[in-house]
Amino acid sequence: MADLKKLAEEIVGLTLLEAQELKTILKDEYGIEPAAGGAVMMAGPAGDAGGAAEEQTEFDVILKAAGAQKINVIKEVRAITGLGLKEAKELVEAGGKAVKEGVDKAEAEDIKGKLEAAGAEVELK
Repeated sequence: MADLKKLAEEIVGLTLLEAQELKTILKDEYGIEPAAGGAVMMAGPAGDAGGAAEEQTEFDVILKAAGAQKINVIKEVRAITGLGLKEAKELVEAGGKAVKEGVDKAEAEDIKGKLEAAGAEVELK
């Protein structure tokens, strides 16, 4: 029999993306579907004292400032949003506007990383 304590520690240590993948595997390959909220989804916040941030499922990516490399930020905003050059430039110059709204945590972190690499100040809400 597997070491259940070790297994429990591994499950609690999963990232949100890994927990979602585990849920999919359990459902597709074994026909196991968690009840409302799911045991896998409950495991993450149980191990974290600041569970409030973990419970949020949708995030808004807010561009606070373009920084010194505004042209690079405009290019990234265009790639992320599909906006035209004029619209992307207006969004970047306005500051404090949402680049993407209602995205999952993994996508929000990815967008934030791309914009910060381009030189922008970004906030997730």
